[in-house]
Amino acid sequence: MHLDVATLLAATADQASSTAFPWLSASILFPIGAALCIPFVPDQGDGKQVRWFALGIALCTFLLTVGAYLTGYDPSNPDLQLVEKVSWLPDLGLEWSVGADGISMPLILLSSFITALAVLAAWPVSFKPKLFYFLLLAMDGGQIAVFAVQDMLLFFLAWELELIPVYLLLAIWGGKKRQYAATKFILYTAGSSLFILLAGLAMAFYGDHISFNYTDLMEKGFSAKFQLLAYAGLLIAFGVKLPIVPLHTWLPDAHGEATAPVHMLLAGILLKMGGYALLRFNCQILPDAHAVFAPLLVVLGVVNIIYAALTSFAQRNLKRKIAYSSISHMGFVLIGIGSFSALGSSGAMLQMISHGLIGASLFFLVGATYDRTHTLQLDEMGGVGQKMRKMFALWTVCSLASLALPGMSGFVSELMVFVGFATDDAYTLPFRVVIDGLAAIGVILTPIYLLSMLREIFYGQEKAELVGHTNLVDAEPREIYIIGCLLVPIIGIGLYPRLMTDSYKATMEVLVARDESAMKALNAPAGAGLIRQAPLKAPVLAG
Repeated sequence: MHLDVATLLAATADQASSTAFPWLSASILFPIGAALCIPFVPDQGDGKQVRWFALGIALCTFLLTVGAYLTGYDPSNPDLQLVEKVSWLPDLGLEWSVGADGISMPLILLSSFITALAVLAAWPVSFKPKLFYFLLLAMDGGQIAVFAVQDMLLFFLAWELELIPVYLLLAIWGGKKRQYAATKFILYTAGSSLFILLAGLAMAFYGDHISFNYTDLMEKGFSAKFQLLAYAGLLIAFGVKLPIVPLHTWLPDAHGEATAPVHMLLAGILLKMGGYALLRFNCQILPDAHAVFAPLLVVLGVVNIIYAALTSFAQRNLKRKIAYSSISHMGFVLIGIGSFSALGSSGAMLQMISHGLIGASLFFLVGATYDRTHTLQLDEMGGVGQKMRKMFALWTVCSLASLALPGMSGFVSELMVFVGFATDDAYTLPFRVVIDGLAAIGVILTPIYLLSMLREIFYGQEKAELVGHTNLVDAEPREIYIIGCLLVPIIGIGLYPRLMTDSYKATMEVLVARDESAMKALNAPAGAGLIRQAPLKAPVLAG
């Protein structure tokens, strides 16, 4: 089952159906292959050489994904593009199959972009630098693979590949409770992954022929009961990674002990895997079951928003406050996915991209602030804005983006979810009013806890103990550059959302039309029993 990298790249170049160069295979295998070369990079033990090597590889990987988008991807085409297939184990129906459509291409770009910045954020790492950068590059390829592969067994392997690096990054470079946080992370995520494997095997062996390919799975015509069982299992697996309350408890602990680069990868990429997988498998491959479970997703989304926002408000630890804020914002993704309107589903996609950028920026600033103050307790901070004015400005801008200030990407994505669900005739009017009203509570709570957080860190009198025992240097050029790179797309999308929405609009419209058809079928007399208890009426969506 060993795949030779050079052979695979050559074969995919010959068999690619949409492009002459295997862009996606190269984006996956290049950083993984480069990571294997890190032990041979000359280094004096201080990490100066290996960090430049890792940064160069991460930037090249980002350029590969950009090249894939510019040369082989047509945003107006809803079908799978950049397809590359190589037979692996034909007797079992296994093949190396990658491709991209509107659901995956934006997240592939986001993944490579955030990883490149995370490598730059890891510049101060001096403890076991070769192993640290090896894990970052291995994650780079694994994360892109999660979004690009078109075979469910490959998806499971890629999903598992990124778990090991995160575990080691937490267990070796984390805080005082790093072993507890790392163990909890691996137990939650690896345990829930069993549902992916079981559901994948069941879907692959369903019917007359064995196939793990997404396209083949969509055409198998699963029975209603089978779809419900598979959907429930996948919802648990992906709900842990999203995360959905009450499967979320691993995330605050992981964020509480992680370093800044790992924060960026967790908030910017790993959480988005759950949302992507829900769209790819639960919505696209299991549309009949999605029509039944959609109201549950909407309710869970509201629970995420309110519960996590209230919990974030009560946190005195800076990392845990931002972690619960992330959980709250991912609730809008669930509402959008549960919507049967193109606008709401598009808003869910944009919210994943927006939160990936904003979450990465906030957690990077958390790490940079801790490096200076050596504390995460808000009670021990205060008045540091007098000596860290640039850091104060960066914190303020990123916090305003997180609380959905107009002109920022968060405002557009949350507004799309609100309006999309409010105009979704698949649900009754009272249900829509209640859901939007409850979700608005989270929108109100977010500026309260974020602005009060800024007040406690930067305003007021300087804490004599903090100032006397720490060196409160202002933001460095490297840190300003990282935040600047994140703010450019945040503001760009906020001012002109079509910069991003056009890249997935066609695919999302086809996906919503497929789910709408399933909803109409389930509202017919023969299938009415499946959704009778849900707060739904016959859909009259425009498509």
